[in-house]
Amino acid sequence: MSYAERREAILEVLCIRRHETYRNLAFEFHVSRETIRHDIAALMCLYPIETVRGRYGGGVKLAEGFDPYRRKLTARQAALLIKLSAQLTGDELSILDSILRQFAP
Repeated sequence: MSYAERREAILEVLCIRRHETYRNLAFEFHVSRETIRHDIAALMCLYPIETVRGRYGGGVKLAEGFDPYRRKLTARQAALLIKLSAQLTGDELSILDSILRQFAP
């Protein structure tokens, strides 16, 4: 596994678990804790990853609410949905508005 693949896998683990220790990550990826520290430092430049101090609760975690795999609508998709929203009322319009707020660029 290359360092890039390992870092992607670490990010995926953090997305699922939200918090993990350096020790567990090192064990899982068969590398040293120092290697994991370097990987986390590199990932912190790109993603909102936080370090947590503590003897037992320490480690790394993703910032609350962050999900790098959350999809976004393209500008064309958002424009079409806005155009279609003119035909909606009530709950359907509220639902479409919430979709646009969550996924539109």
